[in-house]
Amino acid sequence: MKKLPDQTPVPAVGVICFKGKRVILIKRSKPPKAGDWSLPGGRIEPGETRREAALRELYEETGVRARIIEKIAEIDADFGSHHFILHDYLAIWEHGEIIAGDDAADARLYDMADIVALNMWPKTEGVIRDAFTRLNDKAG
Repeated sequence: MKKLPDQTPVPAVGVICFKGKRVILIKRSKPPKAGDWSLPGGRIEPGETRREAALRELYEETGVRARIIEKIAEIDADFGSHHFILHDYLAIWEHGEIIAGDDAADARLYDMADIVALNMWPKTEGVIRDAFTRLNDKAG
């Protein structure tokens, strides 16, 4: 998708989904950030709510069904030729085997201690850490 001058950002979703204390991440197969580890997510389809889009994208990219806890962030993600408003949701794994699907080249569970080595976009790493903190605050 080419960015046009003064183009309105595309609404999209991301899902910070935890299975226990580990987070589900995907390796992107398409721009922007192809080859990078990131959150499962994508564009909101016509007629979908943000939450519906988040759960659909999570399932399409990872094979996982989850329960959304809450919206955790809204991020203006301008990558030059791609510009999104990302609505990121905290979710808890319910069932499904993690397998890369749709436009994910890979999908895996990561311990929080290991995500720094993935060299993700800093805003992605930050929202994952915020979600982990929020999840632990709710559990405690």
